[in-house]
This record gives sequence, C-alpha cells and structure tokens, in this order.
Amino acid sequence: MPTSQLTQSKSNLRPISTLNLLSNREIQGLMSSKEEVRTLFRECALAILNTGNNEDDVNRLLAQHADFEIEVVPEARGPRIAVLNAPGSAFVDGSMIRGIQDHLFSVLRDVVYVNHILSRDGLYDLETSAGITEVVFSILRNANIVQPKFRPDLVVCWGGHSIDRVEYDYTKEVGYQLGLRGLNIATGCGPGAMKGPMKGAAIGHAKQQIDRRRYIGITEPGIIAAEAPNPIVNELVILPDIEKRLEAFVRLAHSIVVFPGGAGTAEEVLYLLSVLMNEHNRDLPYSFILTAPVEKKDYFDSLDRFIRATLGEEATAHYQIIVGDPERVAQTAKRGVERVRKHRMKTQDAYGFNWDLTIDHGSQQPFIPTHENMAALNLTKDQPAYQLASELRCAFSGIVSGNVKASGIQLIKQHGPYRLNGDAMLMAELDLLLKEFISQKRMKINVEDYQPCWVLDQE
Repeated sequence: MPTSQLTQSKSNLRPISTLNLLSNREIQGLMSSKEEVRTLFRECALAILNTGNNEDDVNRLLAQHADFEIEVVPEARGPRIAVLNAPGSAFVDGSMIRGIQDHLFSVLRDVVYVNHILSRDGLYDLETSAGITEVVFSILRNANIVQPKFRPDLVVCWGGHSIDRVEYDYTKEVGYQLGLRGLNIATGCGPGAMKGPMKGAAIGHAKQQIDRRRYIGITEPGIIAAEAPNPIVNELVILPDIEKRLEAFVRLAHSIVVFPGGAGTAEEVLYLLSVLMNEHNRDLPYSFILTAPVEKKDYFDSLDRFIRATLGEEATAHYQIIVGDPERVAQTAKRGVERVRKHRMKTQDAYGFNWDLTIDHGSQQPFIPTHENMAALNLTKDQPAYQLASELRCAFSGIVSGNVKASGIQLIKQHGPYRLNGDAMLMAELDLLLKEFISQKRMKINVEDYQPCWVLDQE
C-alpha cells in the first residue's frame, strides 16, 4: 500500500499561527463544548487531514477512517491537539505537513471557539440583519481574513469541484492572469475550479515577485468533507452555515469570477443575483463575471437562458459573460476592483468588508433542506425577482445537500428524493437545466450512474 494511504500513529500538535494564545477561561470553554460540536470538530478535522485527495462522499471518508480520533488538550501555553490514526497523506516522513497542521487549528478556532462565543447570551442579536452581519464580520476578523490596511485586491472565484481537464486548465490560466495583476484569490477552498485559480495565481505572483499572496478558502461544516481544502489554500475560515459563508464571500469580494460548475455554482450565482437585484444595492459597483473556455460555453448559455426565463432580462444586467479569453477576464476584474476602491473611498466604506451591501434578512436565515422545507419553497413568478432568486437558491442548496452533505444524503436514503413544485414554465426550465448538469457530469466526482436527489412537480 502506498505510504500516502497508510495511517499514522499518535501525533501531538501545537498552534503555528492560529490560536497560539488563549486564556484559561477560553480553553475551558473549548473543553466544555457540546457533544455535537465535538463530533463536528472531528469530521471537519478529518476532512482537513484528507487535503489533496479528490473525494466528495463524506460517508465514505468517515467509513475509511472509522478509527480516527482527535482530542484537544488544555495547557497553560495554549491548547494542544492530539491526533490518532490520521490519513497518511497528511504526513511527510512522519511529520504532519505544516499547512495542514495550521488548518487543523483553524478548524478548532472556527468550529469550537466560534461556537463558544456565539453561545454567549446577548453578545449578538441573530434576529436582526445587522446582528447576523456582525457575526460574519467577527468570525472573519477573528480568523484575520479582514485586513483593513491594504488596498482592494481580492477576487472571489466560484465554480465546480467536478470538472474536466479543459475547464481546470482554463481556471488556472485565468488565475495566472489575475496573479500577474497583483490580485489575490478567495474560493470555496476545494478542488477543481476552486484550486485552479489559486494555482495559476501563485505562478503569477511568483513571476511578479509579489510577497503578499493570499489564497483564502471559505467553507462551512456541512460542505468541508466534500470540498476539503486544496493544497494551495494558505488562509482557511469555516463559517457556521451556508448563508453566512455566502455573505462572507460577497462582503469580502472586490470582484467575483464564476467558472462552470454544478448545483453549488448555480446556488452561488442565484444568491448574488438576489443581493444585486435588491433595489437598495442599485448604486453599488460590483464586478460579476461569468467565464468559460470556448469548448464549455454551453454551460453559461444554459444558465443565462435559465436566468432570463425565470428572473427576467433585468437580471442579466448584473453580470457579463466572457468566453475563452483569460486576459480579458483579468483586465475586467482589475477594472472592477478599481471601481470598488474609488467608491469605498468616496463613501468611506471599509476596503476589507462591504458594510454598505444590503442583504435581505430572509436570505440570511439558515435554510435547512428537509423534505418539508424543500416542498414549501415558493417557486412561482408571483413575487419580486430578487425574492424568487433567493427561493431558487434554496432549491439548489437542497440539491447540493442531497448530493454531498452527510445530513442530506441520509435524508434522501430515508425518505426518497426531495419534491419541488412550482409554476409549470419555471419547473420546465429548472428541469432542463438540471438535466444538462447531469449530462455534463457536474453533480458528483467519479459517479457514472448519477441518481437525482429530487423530483419536480408542476402546479
């Protein structure tokens, strides 16, 4: 058996740059966490230790490493992590890879420590939009993701984890062009279109001798096992749920570039459209680019058709499609970043976090994709377009859950596929788009006989 597949015996780890100083009270808070938090910590830690392995089935990952154990040990100089039977790929000659070790403490910081902080009564008002935004900001600040003293330079890249070589090489070339222009990268931290831009940017940064190289991975507990951090990620933050993760993306971004993907990418695009179509955000500059290699232009042709048919022509004014031209993508993103900088200077808004952006309170509420909640989605055109975009976002979120999240997979196993219903025209367009995703093998990695986790009904 290759060394990378062997498990390692017990390892004792100390913080490198994350959580290297905690008070006794904070450490005790970590130790007294609820059982479900400890379980979540174990699952996220295992995903981190599996970094670099293309796996998007959380149940299979957990089964392969059923003997994996992790424990937080309190000590006066800070917490120590004891790891037993970790994946061998996380080690080199018996020592854990430094970046993976650092990410483990990021998991501790964001899953356990943040849970401890959020559980303190009266600290944050989660019943208000402003309170939720404060939580997102606090988590990002605690992780040192928000860095206010630097000029705007962060491009968020979205796209699928299950993509072919043509698409991957294209994302890498776009990343290279962004890196040459001094732009940093944030993604969902996983493989595929999340890894490619970072890898390309790393080469561009090296050629330009840029010292401040940021490859930020933004994830959430339910998805991290399916999209474990790729090896390029050097800053990792785990938000408590998908809604806070999405809000973190759009408030941190100075430009957003989207590559072809599947249900998760459609979810992200629809979320951003629901935000940008809100009349309160009408005058805010926002660079939103959809791009693909020439061979894969059909993906955005289909998505654009779906958006026009469901949300209306006005929705298309918020993005532009660029096909087969990485240099133009990077130039457009750079100009978008500069417009954002000038606007933030004029309005005195922060460079590192977009406080002016209005996000509807309903869009900030965690959507739990149960069968009941999926069936209750309002998939009709009898509502403002930005609200329909939000409802469609939730539908795609449920499909992602049914595909790759442990909780969603279990629900589908127990109760069968989700049932979605709505306007006949809308359901027809949704059915067409989802069938195209399946035919293009965009739903899961290495699954030839994909079985949909949904059924569409027409009113």
